[in-house]
Amino acid sequence: MQNNNQIANPQSGQLPKVKGPEMNDRDFLNDGLSTCKYLTDSLNIAIREASHEQLHSDLLQILTETHQSARELYNLMFQNGWYKLEAEEQQKLQQALQQFNSYSSQFPY
Repeated sequence: MQNNNQIANPQSGQLPKVKGPEMNDRDFLNDGLSTCKYLTDSLNIAIREASHEQLHSDLLQILTETHQSARELYNLMFQNGWYKLEAEEQQKLQQALQQFNSYSSQFPY
């Protein structure tokens, strides 16, 4: 059954039909992407808490590089058909935008 809202590339055909216990290319990329996501979340906290200016600067640079790595891993997975997205309905996007706009009118600036 094909989901009409699904955004994906066809799989590259590099993976075996039956998955064994060993890690394949998709597994390694998925593990790397998951690690980058975890690191960016943790680095955000560390940066907020860093009191030393140079430490703050170094962590910020590492955070930027980690975000770039995550994007590269995502792009590679998407190109190979190993990462799928689902398009949202236009009506739901409009509702979210209206909700945000009503919240933003409450900001003090």
